[in-house]
Amino acid sequence: MDNRVPPRAAGPRRRDRHGRGMRGPIAPPQVPLAASRAEVFADLVRDSVERLERRWQQLAEVEFMVLEVPRLEGSGDGPWDDEGVPLGGIIPARDGRRARVVVYRRPIEIRTKGRDERAELVHEVVVEQVAELLGLTPETVDPRYGEE
Repeated sequence: MDNRVPPRAAGPRRRDRHGRGMRGPIAPPQVPLAASRAEVFADLVRDSVERLERRWQQLAEVEFMVLEVPRLEGSGDGPWDDEGVPLGGIIPARDGRRARVVVYRRPIEIRTKGRDERAELVHEVVVEQVAELLGLTPETVDPRYGEE
């Protein structure tokens, strides 16, 4: 007798070798659980910027960026100083480029424990950088600065 197993049809497997089924993503892409930490952080920055743009229309001309960490540019003349790692910075407008406000994700994440605390710190950093760019005090840029 010739009891050969017929070859498997091409297509997706129904179960893994342990009979538990195929493993897939924990949540569908439209669920917030599927957003990466970088995407969630960028959303916090975007929320803060939108809050400020309602009050300061000139911020529409400013580009806001999120970078992982500040770059180390030589010794002593870069953004690093004796106070520690910067949480944000500004790049003034020049040569036809728009002014930029930069927020550094990893230093902020390290200093905060939860989403609410992180959102507060992100907003403070954005307000401080915008204030420096506009030549104003942070309290002028956002009257609720320092209250939260």
